[in-house]
Formats: sequence, structure tokens, C-alpha cells
Amino acid sequence: MEATYVGAIDQGTTGTRFIVFDRDGAVVSSAYETHEQIYPEPGRVEHDPIEIWENTQQVMREGLSMADIDATQLAALGITNQRETTVVWETDTGTPIHNALVWQDRRTTDRAEELQGTDEAELIRSKTGLRCDAYFSATKTEWLLDNAEPLKLQQSRSRDLRARARGGELLMGTIDAWLVYKLTGNHRTDVTNASRTMLYDIRETEWDEELLAEFDVPREMLPEVRPSSDESLYGHTDGDGFLGAQVPVAGVLGDQQAALFGQTCFDAGDAKNTYGTGSFYLMNTGAEAVDSEHGLLTTVGFQRSGEPVQYALEGSIFVTGAAIEWLEDVDLIRNAAQTAELAQSVDDTGGVYVVPAFTGLGAPHWDGRARGTIVGMTRGTEKSHIVRATLESIAYQTRDIVETMETDSGVETTRVRVDGGAVQNDFLCQLQSDILQTEIARPVVDETTALGAAYAAGLAVGYWETLDELRENRQIEREFIPEMPAETADRKYGRWATAVERSLDWAREEEP
Repeated sequence: MEATYVGAIDQGTTGTRFIVFDRDGAVVSSAYETHEQIYPEPGRVEHDPIEIWENTQQVMREGLSMADIDATQLAALGITNQRETTVVWETDTGTPIHNALVWQDRRTTDRAEELQGTDEAELIRSKTGLRCDAYFSATKTEWLLDNAEPLKLQQSRSRDLRARARGGELLMGTIDAWLVYKLTGNHRTDVTNASRTMLYDIRETEWDEELLAEFDVPREMLPEVRPSSDESLYGHTDGDGFLGAQVPVAGVLGDQQAALFGQTCFDAGDAKNTYGTGSFYLMNTGAEAVDSEHGLLTTVGFQRSGEPVQYALEGSIFVTGAAIEWLEDVDLIRNAAQTAELAQSVDDTGGVYVVPAFTGLGAPHWDGRARGTIVGMTRGTEKSHIVRATLESIAYQTRDIVETMETDSGVETTRVRVDGGAVQNDFLCQLQSDILQTEIARPVVDETTALGAAYAAGLAVGYWETLDELRENRQIEREFIPEMPAETADRKYGRWATAVERSLDWAREEEP
């Protein structure tokens, strides 16, 4: 019999990857392509959805070709995606009316701040589990409907686009919905991505009419919401299309929920931290949607077809890997691999702290006007100190989340499963273990986001039969245990809190 595989599209903030996995959850082939980061103004971040779609097709072809695999050998396709990034497109032509507004985009901060502290903000939190913030899709969709077409009069623009949306001429979705539409022709999303729009009631598991009215988003433009793992509900690729085969799209999850699934965090209390452009710490809370009193998000973890929704608590850190990219952008390093070498060339940061709040601060601070800050520099400060302080900022931000999550959940953290590109840095992993005073477990397959999408798709079509099979696939490449004295970690972390205070509420609209 011809070997079969499961493919996963991992559409991230900086690029798109396609990975082919075998039954052991091992990577058979992988292809990757970056896309342009568009910064029209300070605080604004956009992507071209057409470029993303073209890159998706390219990496799928390359990934199959590299392994000499025909598309007919794919038992299923899974999709995982950068969450909250929002696209509006024409139903008939499939043409976006504007660039996608990326999750990092802060242009709707004023609108979010109008609602903060009001009854509407509490309504949003109680129904969606989210804080009212420009991070999520609701204000992005509202902005697109208000501003996307280049007409002269604001009212004409607003009426025209919303009228078209109500008439079924415009569709809205996060990147997963955009790719499902382009692959299958169906307008569908999954519960995890819907839960990140600030328009979806996570307990009732449906689009909420009050929230749609608040942001004036027509119900007609929203995708149908499906379980994360389902054989028949997303559709099949076109047999006459670029793949030349009908492959079921059977698994869809937002990237962080996909990493939770890929790390086999199937039980309440299981937790993982993914280090990408940002970092996202999720803990499975089971069938209970646990409310946070300390700035965490309550979100949908995943749902298998015919089963109840599994919920999660989430701590969202906006900038971690992006801070490493910044070091390269300003010529402090040549490449990411150099960070460990430079960081270890000095004994400490020399009192320097870097707060990488380039697009504001997420949990637990939630300050969209915070900005990147370096404090503690002297004439003796060298680039090695700044590089080390940048790596330490990743560990400190994670401790912010872990301590908050322990308070909200009542569960003590004894081990953290980590993944993402940054965890290949042994120095960072050891530093994270030291600052958390907790064991860090790094898996053999670090592309757990894509693996989670593959698992969801494979389970849906019977490629894997049980969750236990997936647990057995999981292998740990290395474990890190604390080497730093606890009192040293506590002292350094206490100083970090002071540095964060310096970064808060910095950006002002009148400044260039």
C-alpha cells in the first residue's frame, strides 16, 4: 500500500510553512516562505492576504515535492494560523477590500479605550473571556468597514460597505477562514479562532447579537463556526486546483491552541508556552471556562467533533521573538543564533533591563500605550548587556504570566512544556528555568503548532484513532532544571517590575 501522511499549513505572523507528518508525528518534509510586513504608520501593521495565499500554494507544492509525495497521499490537511489578524473580502471575486489588519496593529486603540471601564467592556469580558483591546478582531472589522474603500465621504463609505456585507457581498474572517475559503470555497472557521474575535460567546458557542450590534458588524459576513477537528465540515480541496487532488481539510485551530494540542495538553492542568513573534502561555482548564481576575484571557482551547468544548486560560505576550528580530534590525546582532554567545560573554546585564513593549503590553498589564524601554544603562553598558537583557525580558514576561495563572487557577506550576523557534536557544531555556524556578521540557518536534493542526486533522479522518496514540508520539529532547538560587531569581524579577512601570502609558496620539 502507498504510504499516507497528514499535511499542516502553519500560517504565521512572519511567514507560511507547510509540513508533512507521518504516523509517528515526525516531520517528513517542510517548506517555508516569508511575507512582507507592512507598516503604513507607527502602530499599524498589515499583511497582503493575496501574498499569503500565493505563498501557501508555493510551500505546499514545495513540501510535497521535497518528499516526493503526491497530494493524493495526504489523508487530510490541517490549518493553523496567526490569530486575530482580520481580512474582509468580496464573496464573488475572493478579492480583499484592504490589507489584513494584523493582531499587532494598534490603530483601534482609541476605540477600545472608549469601551474600557464601561458596562460594555464587562459585557465583552463576560461573554467572550477577553479584555476589550485593539488586539482582537472586532474593532479591526469595524475599522475596515468604516475605512477600507477610498471614497470621499465617511458616511458613504460606512453605508456602502455595511450594505454590501448585509447583502452577502462581503465576507469577514481570520486567516484560517481566508485559507479555508481559498482552498475549499467554504466560509468557515473553528471555535478557537471565533473565540478570538471579541464577537463570539464562548459559553453559548455562537456569534453574539449584542456584540455584533456594538461594533456594527453584519451577521451575514461572519463565517460558520465548526469544531476544531471534524472530517466533513470544512470541505475538500478542488481536484482541479493547484494540488490536483481532493484532500479533506479536517482540522483548524488558532496557532496557540494548535500548540496546546500538539503538546498533547489534553487534560485540565496541562500547560505549554510557545515562543514565537510573541509568547503565549496556555493552560487547559477542561470543560470549565475559568474567569481570570488578574488580566488573563479565558478562551476556547479546542473542540473535537461531537464532544464538549475544552477551555483554557491564556497569557498573551506581544513581543518575545520579535525582540530578537529587533536586535538584528538595529545591528546589535548578525543573526538570532548570536544572542546566546553574546549573552554568555558577560556575567549579567550590568543592571540593564529591556522592556520590549514595541506594540504595547499584553497580559497581565494590558497597556496598549506602553512602549519599548531600556533602563539602567551607564557608560559601561555594552551591546552584550543589552542582548542579555533582551533575552531575560522573555523569561521575566513569562514569569508574569505563570504567577498570574497560578493565582487564578489555584494550580502550582511544576513543569512547563515549551516550543517555538526561540527554544532552540539553550541559554534562553536555562534562563527561563532559572527565572521560573521550574523544570522546562523541550520536545524533539519543536514545530508543535503545525503538529497540533495535523493531529486535529488526522484524528478527524481516523488516521490516528485515539489521543493516547498522540501522547505516545511525544518525545522530550531535553529538560532544563533551575540552577540559579531562588532568592537571586526573585530579586532580579522584582527589579523587572520596576522597569515595566517605566514603560507604561507612554504613547500619545499627538506625537509623530
